[in-house]
Amino acid sequence: MFIKITKSGKYQYVQLVTAYRENGVVKHKVLLNLGRLDQIQNNPSIQRLAIRLQELSGLKNRVDLTALSEARIVNWGYIVYRKIWEQFGLDSVLARIKERGKIQFGLNDACFLMTLQHLLEPRSKLGTYDYQNHYVNFPAVELHHLYRSLDVLCDHKEELEEELFYKNRHLFNMKVDVVFYDVTTFYFQSVKADSLRDFGFSKDGKFNEVQVVLGLLIDCEGRPIGYELFPGNTFDGKTLELALEKLEKRFGLRRVIIVADRGINAKLNLKRIVERGYSYIFAARIKNMKKEITEQILNQEDYQEIKDDDKEDVLRYKVIEYVNEFTAEGKKYKLPEKLIVTYSSRRAQKDRADRERLIEKAKNLLESKAKIKAENKRGGKKYLKEIDCTGTWILDEEAINRDQQFDGYYGIQTSEKEMDAKDILDAYHNLWRIEESFRIMKSTLEVRPVFHWTEKRIKGHFVICFLAFLLERTLEFKLKKAGEEVSPEQIREALNSMNFAEVEIENNKFFIKTKGTELSNRILRILHIRPPKNVTSAEELSI
Repeated sequence: MFIKITKSGKYQYVQLVTAYRENGVVKHKVLLNLGRLDQIQNNPSIQRLAIRLQELSGLKNRVDLTALSEARIVNWGYIVYRKIWEQFGLDSVLARIKERGKIQFGLNDACFLMTLQHLLEPRSKLGTYDYQNHYVNFPAVELHHLYRSLDVLCDHKEELEEELFYKNRHLFNMKVDVVFYDVTTFYFQSVKADSLRDFGFSKDGKFNEVQVVLGLLIDCEGRPIGYELFPGNTFDGKTLELALEKLEKRFGLRRVIIVADRGINAKLNLKRIVERGYSYIFAARIKNMKKEITEQILNQEDYQEIKDDDKEDVLRYKVIEYVNEFTAEGKKYKLPEKLIVTYSSRRAQKDRADRERLIEKAKNLLESKAKIKAENKRGGKKYLKEIDCTGTWILDEEAINRDQQFDGYYGIQTSEKEMDAKDILDAYHNLWRIEESFRIMKSTLEVRPVFHWTEKRIKGHFVICFLAFLLERTLEFKLKKAGEEVSPEQIREALNSMNFAEVEIENNKFFIKTKGTELSNRILRILHIRPPKNVTSAEELSI
């Protein structure tokens, strides 16, 4: 018994027939006329009848596996970052910018695609354009729209920062009473300088290439508050003024403690911080302080022991009240401060080992005057001195002995009066978070290399990197609150494991979910995202 299609006139008819033999000849007998083919096609009644017959016969749903196409792997894990993007309201902010600027392309899609690519697999803008089909159901974005979006982001950087700051503060309960600030550099593989890219002291050791300087503000959880770009020859200490203006005028913060390293500790910066009503916790240059202060530092009285899990390390601290007197901009200033000095036996061992290496370098330099002149003062030359400008150099035993007495000591100066010493030490020790932030930006998110050469495109590129860093840190923070301590690399691996195998069967497209990692499942659960079914047709897929 089978279905037979016959033609009569201009129509085709469907019949249920059976075959039989008569006198050795195969003949067909019509059991049922089902009607015209064009009226049967897509007929709900016929479809229901077919399904019921299939059920009664016990036949399972099946497909012709010989008609299965080759599979294409596409990612759906990106929806995790899309949810955070929308929680920050970035889609709404960019929609307003688009409307005001009468922009005719999908600004939000272009910006999210570039941000997403930095998060999951950093590529150039051309590479991002070529790779966009890897994300299932992602709206198509033209290459020139990616570049034009960078110009728009450059023009609206401050608006985006302010929107994100207030959303972060209220939606995610961001605490900004203690703010960490530091500076790093990003180099370009070029020797062509301009108003932004310039030669300067490179923190990456790339002294023969132009660079930009980035000053970054983060909260105590390591989440970014804002940033500024400076020309590549800008000194670290000169970048803080703009950061302070950002905190006070744009974000309206009234009580903030700035925590920063030695590079930002300039006398003028201390004055500016205090004038704004803020406090500071900075690393102190204790070897350069007045004699009466250094004598108090080295005096073992009043040191208190700090209990630590590391039993091999002896930890002590002392608080010294003093007035920081200095002259800046032709005026004399007096800033009441607390100097918190710590001593660590483990640090003392490291200081001794570092000094021994420099002494060895200094001895090697003594073998050649040319080497001495070429050597940086920070190296072995630090422990050499010239005798009466005669060109004769000797080992500076006085400098060696002066440094030796400070082995193991570290100083932190602060204008903060309300925090006790241990809280101040804890706040300063959290400064590692900003170093970690720079590491994530340079390695995991691959801010460099920068494939742009105009100032607006470079600035727009850094806005994208800032957005990517914000999303990654926010996801990390959400997971941490739920008891999941994971690294950015682990998050990336988990989201990249959330894929479909896209196949076609008889001109119908299906998505077969591949197995993700254990972390990927926990991320979905923590963010309350329902995973797709194991097999989904293109029509049913709602991502």
